[in-house]
Amino acid sequence: MEIILKTDIAGLGYKNDVLDVKPGYGRNYLIPQGFAVLATESNKKVLAENLKQAAHKAEKIQTEAEELAAAIGNTVVEITMKAGESGKIFGRVTNTQVSDILGEKGFAVDRKKIALGDIKNVGEYTAVLDLHKEVKHEVKVNVVAEAKAE
Repeated sequence: MEIILKTDIAGLGYKNDVLDVKPGYGRNYLIPQGFAVLATESNKKVLAENLKQAAHKAEKIQTEAEELAAAIGNTVVEITMKAGESGKIFGRVTNTQVSDILGEKGFAVDRKKIALGDIKNVGEYTAVLDLHKEVKHEVKVNVVAEAKAE
């Protein structure tokens, strides 16, 4: 079944992509949720016209994403967590924490655009920022044990 995505969907594609998906997935999930429309001839023509009009705007958005990636550069996000003697942390490091710390440093990055691996111990990790369809940026996340008050 051929569909046109109306929004970015992680692991599937980006807005305005024309994709082949299994009929049940398209018919029972993507289309009813408003994430996609059927790729009929008329919808493809509308998409082509919209893409032509949005090309300049998309170039501007990509340039802004590249500028943000350059501004973030080698920024290290330091997160303080409670940890046990072995270095295992209590709780979980979330993409919201990374987003908040980047926000404090002056970089507005939506938490949904941050891919963070499973962090269970104190140490240095890498988070991937999906700033644009063609702009990905890696940020170091340093998880530090909270100092014990004695």
